[in-house]
Amino acid sequence: MNSKEVLMLAAKASDDKRAEDIMALDMTELSSMADYILIAHGNSEKQVQAIANEIKDKASKQGITIERMEGLSAARWILVDLGDVVVHVFHHEDRAYYNLEKLWGDAPLVDVTAAFE
Repeated sequence: MNSKEVLMLAAKASDDKRAEDIMALDMTELSSMADYILIAHGNSEKQVQAIANEIKDKASKQGITIERMEGLSAARWILVDLGDVVVHVFHHEDRAYYNLEKLWGDAPLVDVTAAFE
């Protein structure tokens, strides 16, 4: 799978667990750490864990290596490193605090709504 397909898979997995405000940023011109960043949030620790685990499970089933997964036990900010796609799943309160969207405000948005169908 190419990085755009991995992004769409992660977006779909997030939506399947009712993640809110799913946003993807194209990082190809801004950073060498990843091609895309996906940001989403849940409204409880259980939901945040469920979103991250769904992403991990769907990626694994497609043979995508999960490079790293951090923050699962606290479930306030979980990072799922899928190589060229990095997913940040926040608890809604922490998302507002860290505001990654503003930090990477120069990054173009990627429309991932097609993944929700």
